[in-house]
Amino acid sequence: MADIEPSQIDGLAGIADRYDAFIVDLWGVVHDGKQPYPGVLDCFAALKRAGKHTLLLSNAPRRAHAAVGRLNELGVTQALYDELLTSGEDAWLSLRRRGQADAPPFYRDLGRRCFLFGAARDLSLFEQVDVERVADIADADFILCTNLYDYGETPANHEATLRAAVARGLPMICANPDLVVVHGDTLEYCAGAVAELYEQLGGRVVYHGKPHAPIYARARALLGGAAPERVLCIGDSLRTDIAGANAAGLASLLVVGGIHRAEFTAADGHIDPARVAAAASAARAWPTFLGSGFVW
Repeated sequence: MADIEPSQIDGLAGIADRYDAFIVDLWGVVHDGKQPYPGVLDCFAALKRAGKHTLLLSNAPRRAHAAVGRLNELGVTQALYDELLTSGEDAWLSLRRRGQADAPPFYRDLGRRCFLFGAARDLSLFEQVDVERVADIADADFILCTNLYDYGETPANHEATLRAAVARGLPMICANPDLVVVHGDTLEYCAGAVAELYEQLGGRVVYHGKPHAPIYARARALLGGAAPERVLCIGDSLRTDIAGANAAGLASLLVVGGIHRAEFTAADGHIDPARVAAAASAARAWPTFLGSGFVW
């Protein structure tokens, strides 16, 4: 895959007939956290008219129903897509199995007391799960990391807390492996950046979401088990969207208008393929296609 130069496309119209199902990222592809990108709603409508199946796959650290509500507020209604899966939903499904004999070993042996490292907007992960949320990390058996507490913060702001948790041997569940996300015209740190620091300090982290294989298996199951060669993944991150698609054996479209916008755009406003190629090689994540946005 590393030797194949990605094809640059103006939109999906020219390649849509090659695929039956589309796995589409949200932040940086569909919207910027405040509004949909130009052409996105028309692209969804065109895929629907063409009889394609669309699954929205987001590293949002909250339940799928919470993400649906936010999309509705942005004008991306459920009539435009078929399924939605979040890293938060994937984490929640695993937390529901905590302590069960047939759960994966990590969740089978996980304690009950949970410290939420993140904002109150992520409380949907505590719905119908047998865990006790504690206010003091000193009382916790594990950490559930969903986000930073407020916009503008960095993981380094919380290094002392993380060091104390590492010293106690607390495992961390990361419900969003993204390092950064587009929020309007800025980039904000995500739970993945906190988890990365936690690992650097010696902590143990279990991840849910892209680029990890389990969420792709769950996504394909929701799509009815579409043949791998007939699935196209669309995202703005080499590290998560494209690397995850590569590992799952799926084709991918890198949308350059998201988190890599400044890095991959030349002075004239066009995509710079040489910059993309260098970054893809460094990240060991190679897209099948390049495009400026999720447009038809």
